[in-house]
Amino acid sequence: MRVALPPAFLHIPLAHRALHDRAAGRPENSRAAVQAAVAAGYGIEIDLQLSSDGVAMVFHDETLDRLTAETGWVNRRTAADLGQIRLRDATDGIPTLAEVLALVAGRVPLLIEIKDQTLTPDGRIGPLEMATVAALAGYDGPVALMSFNPDSVAELARLAPHLPRGLTTGSYDPEGYAPLPADLCDRLREIPDYDRTEASFLSHEAADLARPRVADLKRQGAAILCWTIRSPLAEAEARRHAQNITFEGYLAAQP
Repeated sequence: MRVALPPAFLHIPLAHRALHDRAAGRPENSRAAVQAAVAAGYGIEIDLQLSSDGVAMVFHDETLDRLTAETGWVNRRTAADLGQIRLRDATDGIPTLAEVLALVAGRVPLLIEIKDQTLTPDGRIGPLEMATVAALAGYDGPVALMSFNPDSVAELARLAPHLPRGLTTGSYDPEGYAPLPADLCDRLREIPDYDRTEASFLSHEAADLARPRVADLKRQGAAILCWTIRSPLAEAEARRHAQNITFEGYLAAQP
């Protein structure tokens, strides 16, 4: 069954990877960035990776290299180890989803992207989705789940049919979406899995919002969010097609 997005997702702008600003000591997906977004009244978008011991961690990349002084795959480290790895320009380590849920405490909408585990060594669909649903048990704030991988969204539909879910989508230009093969990009570009996953929304690449398929799904009742807006001018253009935005690098207008 489809589960509609809570209304807050359609009118409160969503801070991309929380309200991050490395110069202010708030790197992306950090506790400080989450706290800043809540204090400012913004919704929050975060990303999840899986630890080696099956814990959902709030972290964007498959590897540690860009965001920490460590190297290697995230899914080769335990949750305890990851919690001790300091984020660049922060004073603390990588948070768990449970920790972020406690910080947000239902006060603002929380959009959770499940990163594609098939891009990691030995990764597969299922364990991260299961860990995410387990962490969300009993959480009663506005929350929604999404992924670029339709199989992940289908697994979420199986594990937690009561939670709103959607597809993260885009232009699927093969060069920009490597290592996905060109034929898979061609397939995903037309968003063929919307009905199979019983999704209720898209979070679509801002530069590709004029795609006819996006408009078609909107006419059918899909909520349209977008990523990633970096200026008021880009926001105004995106809102011609999308009902809400995910933003970074400036402060989006509040309703």
